[in-house]
Amino acid sequence: MKLLQKIRGDAATLPARASNQAIGLAFIGGFLAISVIALLAQGLHVALVLGSFGASCVLVFGYPDVPFSQPRNVIVGHVLSTAVGLACVHLLGAHWLSVSLAVGSAIALMMLTRTVHPPAGSNPVIVFLLQPDWSFVLFPTLIGAVLLVLVALLFHNFTRPSRWPKYW
Repeated sequence: MKLLQKIRGDAATLPARASNQAIGLAFIGGFLAISVIALLAQGLHVALVLGSFGASCVLVFGYPDVPFSQPRNVIVGHVLSTAVGLACVHLLGAHWLSVSLAVGSAIALMMLTRTVHPPAGSNPVIVFLLQPDWSFVLFPTLIGAVLLVLVALLFHNFTRPSRWPKYW
């Protein structure tokens, strides 16, 4: 019975709706970041787009001031999680236990290094679905994450009165 009561939640009110300006800026920022990454990938004929980058844009452009959205978290979180996924798939094989170990390990490593970026938690799963070689850490993971952060640096510092990032 206690479990059912907990599942019902606290009945807290919904958070305040973002302003129209914040919503518009988040749209433009996400659009620009993925455009830059996708256009460069297309022009250079290299893999740069990672599915988890869409979720990264939600945080970086929708909630730029939270710790999960800072450059250190975006870049290191993505690289760590991808590397863990690659290590597990190459050392243990592609099965349920190794992908589970990869996700859990990625979460723990991001927490340990203070680089938690929730979208990066999906990178080990992406690695297990694609089973790429080790170059996947560089292309698309590192280069794509750096490009996303570079767009965010320019975008936020041109469109907001406050500084971004909060820390490196």
